[in-house]
Amino acid sequence: MSANRILAINPGSTSTKIAVYNNTSVELIRTIRHSSEELEGYDKVTDQFAFRKELIINELKDADIRIESLGVIIGRGGLVKPIPSGVYEVNDQMKADLIDSPLGEHASNLGGLIADDIANSLDKDVKAYIVDPVVVDEMEDVARYAGHPLFERLSIFHALNQKATARIHAESMDQEYEDLNLIVVHLGGGISVGAHRRGQVIDVNNALDGEGPFSPERSGTLPAGQLVKLCLSDKYTYRELKEILKGKGGLVAYLKTNEAYQVEIDAREGNTESKAVQDAMCYQVGKAIGEMSAVLCGEVDSIILTGGIAHNNYLVEYITRMVGFIAPVAVYPGEDEMRALAMNGLRVLKGQLQAKIY
Repeated sequence: MSANRILAINPGSTSTKIAVYNNTSVELIRTIRHSSEELEGYDKVTDQFAFRKELIINELKDADIRIESLGVIIGRGGLVKPIPSGVYEVNDQMKADLIDSPLGEHASNLGGLIADDIANSLDKDVKAYIVDPVVVDEMEDVARYAGHPLFERLSIFHALNQKATARIHAESMDQEYEDLNLIVVHLGGGISVGAHRRGQVIDVNNALDGEGPFSPERSGTLPAGQLVKLCLSDKYTYRELKEILKGKGGLVAYLKTNEAYQVEIDAREGNTESKAVQDAMCYQVGKAIGEMSAVLCGEVDSIILTGGIAHNNYLVEYITRMVGFIAPVAVYPGEDEMRALAMNGLRVLKGQLQAKIY
């Protein structure tokens, strides 16, 4: 049995990613795809619990990895109550909030639930955790004001990847993350831009609801007056309006695709509409970075671009031209959330990090 063997579980809307690490070495990494036909029979995301857990167990068996050899199990955090950054042991209150989430449904809610169920089937010393869920909330009070007491700005963003990439960058500079002021931009299906001041994300756009820059699937912050008129026009249902904000906005709405790479190719080959939309997305990201530089009073050590779309050289160059005067721009394409999950689990196992109580 390996005391330092970690299982990481990251459920997404159409897939479940799993990884097994032994200390810092990866032993297994899999992406289990779920077709729409497989998922359409479930009314709620959490109803998929048994289905997804069985697939995970089967993948481990096929790889000849005994669950009894696991020392810790860590799941992607879901839409629990807003909490500070960190690793949290799964407890009864967390499970209740993952099942009946105060902030809505998301596939990542299954991460902690499945991790806990597997851990409970093993030795009592094996624990289940989540780390840096999307609801990590370190915003300053002044950033919460939306302009009317009926509304409040919320911190919902790509916390796991933003925090992990920020720490990797700090290490590359031979510095501590907690000693730096950074602007971190996650460029994916949604786009989040966070102001990191000495280890705390003091302001960030709500990427889940599609605020901030528009992205491949989200409309971004829309003109409020026009949005109100649309909502009262009786032309769209509530579900259709939500899809305009998230799922069928951004590149999908303009260009009928969520593939940013394909848009880059089309623009490079002379498609003027693709170029115009791509430029507008880059422009909005650059503008959002400028806003966060003001939040940090211009004291910015680095601007970090990460996420899948950071592979787009044109986008990176466009944004860098806009914001390079603020601070050096560092690029970390893609995301390594599985390793980030596993390494946080390893830190807990080795006693280098104390898990928090939810």
